[in-house]
Amino acid sequence: MDILIEIVAVLCGVIGIIGVLLPIIPGSVASYVGMLILYIWGSNVRDDISITVMIVMLIVVIIVSVLDVIIPAYYTKKNGGSKSASWAALICMILAAPIFPPFGMIIASFLGALLAEILIEKKDNKKALKAAFGSFIGFLIGTGLKLIAGVVMLYYIIIGVI
Repeated sequence: MDILIEIVAVLCGVIGIIGVLLPIIPGSVASYVGMLILYIWGSNVRDDISITVMIVMLIVVIIVSVLDVIIPAYYTKKNGGSKSASWAALICMILAAPIFPPFGMIIASFLGALLAEILIEKKDNKKALKAAFGSFIGFLIGTGLKLIAGVVMLYYIIIGVI
């Protein structure tokens, strides 16, 4: 039974890393579920993963999930983007996720913000590009934070299995 639990936990951790690049899969949550499964049902795991680590990682998952939504909008606005650019970036990224992950999501987010600024907000190309670049930077930061969290959780899963 322990081997099955360990396999499921590792799979959740790996799916969590994949989920960083595919917004269809809640990556950080999947990684945390892997840690939780291992913590609850794994034998001798509490020697490697403490309750403190579990609580801290839960808080990290919540913060990273919230920041993943806030950061792209923040950077879009910080670079002169409008609400329509923020929304267009988010919607285009979600629509592109199942079709062209992960690079299509980045391009779609960038183009969504750019086109919203040009077509809806009637901004000149320079201002529109700046806002779209902000969207791109925000996407990269949010993805980076999720990736770091996922790798740390996968590390704890692997340590718990070994």
